[in-house]
Amino acid sequence: MTAHSDLQKLLTWLSPAFPVGAFAWSAGLETAIANGVVHDRGTTEQWVEGVLAHGGLRTDAILLAHAHRAASDAAELQGLADLCLALTPARERHEETTTTGAAFAAAAKAWPTPVLDNLPHPCPYPIAVGAIAAGHAINLEAALLGYLTATVHSQVSVAVRLVPIGQTDGLSIMATLEPIVASMATLCQHAARDDIGAVAYAADIAQMAHETQTTRIFRS
Repeated sequence: MTAHSDLQKLLTWLSPAFPVGAFAWSAGLETAIANGVVHDRGTTEQWVEGVLAHGGLRTDAILLAHAHRAASDAAELQGLADLCLALTPARERHEETTTTGAAFAAAAKAWPTPVLDNLPHPCPYPIAVGAIAAGHAINLEAALLGYLTATVHSQVSVAVRLVPIGQTDGLSIMATLEPIVASMATLCQHAARDDIGAVAYAADIAQMAHETQTTRIFRS
């Protein structure tokens, strides 16, 4: 597998145009915006960085790395999926990761690999991305970098639309977070399961509160 081929796949699979429906979910950020916790460029950056470094996004990246290594072991992938779902703090977040995971696996069938038969049902999004990337011999750190970058961009996009902070501030946040994303990709590549642990409680509570939010655009 060439580096160019790896890059092509990752750019396609993690593009907003790839049909996983990620644009419909905010992972609780909509609630944080509605409550005024996230209200400008600075608070958006703090929120996204917190979820990346200390919250569910870090957890998902560690699980993605383990799924990458376990791609040929259906039983191990099932265990990782069970752990991933057990760690979701809210019903909508559970629905978000299983819905996008199923959509990713279905769309990825255009690139056949035996690993597709090893995926659990339901299959959380990071488990699907990690295992399928391994099925195509895509470098783990590259897969993590792509996954984290795409998810950060998706979160910033929510704030661009809802705060709204505008495209210029959104791009500035993405640029500022680039080295942190790269650092987390390296960290999560080597993290053990015992390294999993999230303390982004505000994000968890926001995900729970979104379930009863009366006016909303996003599904989580």
